[in-house]
Amino acid sequence: MTSAHYHHGMCCSTALRKATRRVTQLYDEALAPVGLRSTQYSILMELSRRASEAPSLQVLADALVMDRSALGHTLRPLERDGLLALQPGESDRRQRQVVLTRKGQALVARAQPLWQRAQDRFCEVFGEAEAAILRATLLDIAADERLSSRAS
Repeated sequence: MTSAHYHHGMCCSTALRKATRRVTQLYDEALAPVGLRSTQYSILMELSRRASEAPSLQVLADALVMDRSALGHTLRPLERDGLLALQPGESDRRQRQVVLTRKGQALVARAQPLWQRAQDRFCEVFGEAEAAILRATLLDIAADERLSSRAS
């Protein structure tokens, strides 16, 4: 085995990206009938979970482990389609809060069973216990600020 091949096989980023592409294909195909991609669904679900207290753009970006400008780019089509709205903050009018609209709530309700089918398929193929361990590990990685460029 060459050192280049060994290095490629040991690269966590490459392995994560390959797995992410495979899993994203599964969820994107499942959500296609309602016109959503998995990235959009995850944003709408996060907003649905936070319906009682609309998050600011920064809070939402942090929750999704996204750069704020990348989040803004991803939100534009959802806002254009009336699925979410950006509103001035209650305590600071300069701060923008992201709110799921009624149309967005209805789409989440239609998309949820499709997402569940993809989730069930993943667990069926990968194994329930293995999927639970994988989720826990991935969430630990996502939450570990030591891996952030801000931690340097």
